[in-house]
Amino acid sequence: MGWKFTNTAFNDLFAGLTEDYIILAPKRFVNRGRFSDTDLIRYDEVKKSDDIIWKEKSTFSPKEAVFPVTQTLFYFTEEAFREPQPEEKQYLVFLRPCDINGIRRPDTINLKNGPEPDSYYANLRKRVRFVMIECTESFDNCFCVSMKSNITSDYDMAVRLTDDKVLLEIKNDDFLRYIRSDIPKIEFRPEFVLENKIKVNVPEVDEMPAGVYEHEMWNEYKSRCIACGRCNTTCVTCTCHTTNDIFYDDNSLAGERRRTWASCHVDGFTDMAGGISFRKDNGSRMRFKVLHKIYDYRKRFGEHMCVGCGRCDDNCPEYISYSGCINTLNKVIRETVS
Repeated sequence: MGWKFTNTAFNDLFAGLTEDYIILAPKRFVNRGRFSDTDLIRYDEVKKSDDIIWKEKSTFSPKEAVFPVTQTLFYFTEEAFREPQPEEKQYLVFLRPCDINGIRRPDTINLKNGPEPDSYYANLRKRVRFVMIECTESFDNCFCVSMKSNITSDYDMAVRLTDDKVLLEIKNDDFLRYIRSDIPKIEFRPEFVLENKIKVNVPEVDEMPAGVYEHEMWNEYKSRCIACGRCNTTCVTCTCHTTNDIFYDDNSLAGERRRTWASCHVDGFTDMAGGISFRKDNGSRMRFKVLHKIYDYRKRFGEHMCVGCGRCDDNCPEYISYSGCINTLNKVIRETVS
């Protein structure tokens, strides 16, 4: 079921939604980009629809809605601890199909990866609703079609924005009460990207020979990768984190435990007690990330971890192409098999 709004009527709808939801969407931050005089587009709270960046890819993914950069797990004193009180409002997140599919990966890792779900993640995740932004034209570096993440039906509402009207599909009846009776009904189903300029040939799980772990192709990244972690922090599917205890100045026995994003590329990530460290060079870290996203995860859960959003390629300061790496890996395997 769909509705057709004028821009004014859609802004009225948006105002009604902000009374009950914290709305997160791609938002422009002027002169905050990676280069001088460039802008940053990242997810943040918006109060009106005009604040949403509809036609550009966000620099960062929307995973912060379900997996915050820093999250307080609990507060502690000498004698007790307590968890933070959740906010009363739910979250409404505007995002594209690949990102909806992408958030299913943290869902799997945090909710289905062991005998018990991550309760902190679960408590936040159940308060998040999705509005899918229709995406019919591929951005630079996107390869979502190759990763089969260009189409989804897992959303509460879907929106198409044109110059003079907004089309809205509602799948979750909870949102019907926000529609005014004078808004005309139409037949509307969102469309999806069907082709990317970049095509990736992902090797099958049973084609991956053991020797590929030691192949010389990974040596290239020993010098090219600088271990900054941008590919991980902008990725919608990366879930690595660390925990820290923060002690208060006025009472050194009281404080809070926080969960904070981490990166498999950054120095110290694999350090262990006794001075042991795995994957010391950047080439082995690149190998771990690539094979985890297209081999290890798929072997266990039946789908690729990577969804082809291309943000890793967008943000790498050394212009390392993750999609290019996958194609190189596929070529190496073809040569090995033949």
